[in-house]
Amino acid sequence: MLKSIPGIVYKGYERLLTQEVKSEKVPRHVAIIMDGNRRYARKLGQITSYGHARGADVTENVMEWACNLGIEYLTIYAFSTENFNRTHDEKDKLFDLIRVKFDDIVVDKRTHERKMRVHAIGDIDKLPEPLKKSIKNVELVTSEYDNFVLNVAIAYGGRQEIVQAVKEIASKVEAGEIQPDDINENTISSHLYPSGDSALPDVDLIIRTGGDERISNFLPWQANGNECAAYFCAPFWPEFRKIDFLRSIRIYQARMREKNQHTTIRAAHFLKALGKAEIAEVRHHSKDYN
Repeated sequence: MLKSIPGIVYKGYERLLTQEVKSEKVPRHVAIIMDGNRRYARKLGQITSYGHARGADVTENVMEWACNLGIEYLTIYAFSTENFNRTHDEKDKLFDLIRVKFDDIVVDKRTHERKMRVHAIGDIDKLPEPLKKSIKNVELVTSEYDNFVLNVAIAYGGRQEIVQAVKEIASKVEAGEIQPDDINENTISSHLYPSGDSALPDVDLIIRTGGDERISNFLPWQANGNECAAYFCAPFWPEFRKIDFLRSIRIYQARMREKNQHTTIRAAHFLKALGKAEIAEVRHHSKDYN
């Protein structure tokens, strides 16, 4: 009986957080740096692939939590360009795991119930052929869905993304397809991963697990430009719980309240100052008529 008490308390707290989060606006786009899989495996004395597999299980949970809360876009950092420096064995096992998960998404009935669209963003040409085939298939099968969008950043680097976008724009300028004077923020955004009509909206909330407080070259244009809320937490990714996710949403909501309050205060000060100016102007004109 005593052993069940912590579980009961946890469930109660989880329900409370869920109610609080649902009472306010949730972020439209959440991006996650899923850090700590390898350290989690080492902590348990397991091989690295064990940590990646447990992390993949948590990713499936987060997809469900996000969809149930009405979040429209979820972007997860699965494999960075820097990760290519890891051992061949680790890369092969991780690529195989990601391939299997993409294949599972295609046949999972929840994908179609949620009307979930899947994009892989990054330098896909650098990936093994079997993985590229799975990516092409999952993107094709889900291409007509638009209720919930899952973006998987793989072979991704934020700086490289911007460089590639600039090169594409420069080529179009040279070809006369774009006029230099017409280039603006939207032009750049539309040439980032995934390009065209599927371009990512600004990030509202970025989450990083594993204890580090940095965004590691992840979505710099979409996140930094929007001054999004950030939630850094200590648990390794395989340890990430629903209450951690809900807490991150509360951080976003608190930030939005602060921004709205600041805007309201500035508006009040402006109206007050405007009122004083108008009174002074009326008095000035009254003197002119006397």
